Amino acid sequence: MRPVPAVSRALSILRLLAANAEPMTLKAISEELDLVTSTCLHILRVLVDEGMVKVEPGTKRYALDVGVLALARSVVENNPFPARVQSALDRIAERRNVTMIAMKVSGLDDLVVLALGKSKGPFRLYVEVGSRVPALTSATGRIVAHHSGLSDSELARHFKSLTWENPPSFETWLKEVKSVQRKGFAVDRGNYINGISVLAVPILDPQGRMTHALAALGVADTLPALKLQALAADMKVEAEALAQ
Repeated sequence: MRPVPAVSRALSILRLLAANAEPMTLKAISEELDLVTSTCLHILRVLVDEGMVKVEPGTKRYALDVGVLALARSVVENNPFPARVQSALDRIAERRNVTMIAMKVSGLDDLVVLALGKSKGPFRLYVEVGSRVPALTSATGRIVAHHSGLSDSELARHFKSLTWENPPSFETWLKEVKSVQRKGFAVDRGNYINGISVLAVPILDPQGRMTHALAALGVADTLPALKLQALAADMKVEAEALAQ
């Protein structure tokens, strides 16, 4: 494939801004990406004109703008999977009183939230459709790691870069990754988000590759082991139906 430097640089800028919670200066962006400052500025001006990036008038700092969100939502809305999965999410959310989300697997970097099933209880967790979740954290991360085909040493390298509120040890995490083969699901008990339990199951294509994931989120105190087992059974049934 013939490289197109301008496109690659523009995408690199968008990814960098997406990875930073705070707006960035032109100097910080160009230094981080090793770009000539004038080249970086020209690309940023085009992205601003297209509504992909905004610049703060006073500080001259750059951040993603709503144009990116509009594109992401268009992808979600034009994807047939959210329509297929919505009824399954709603069924489980109502039956088990949990928040349900369906995600698209996009390599080892991010999972993209495609659909949401809301809990009927007084306490609800909210996830924005179109948002990205770090691929190797939480319960979904244990499943992604299991299906990644990476060696233990490669997983250890990726594990070092993960962010958790209550990080597990690598040994504990790896043991839970390997248990996915036997159980068919994974659980995060307050590691990723303090006080929140997450249970996840994979959706596989006919070749056995993980393409999507279903995840259930609930307050840890309301999801004891027996409830988690029943919830996992429901989710595995739905995941198998969606894989067909």
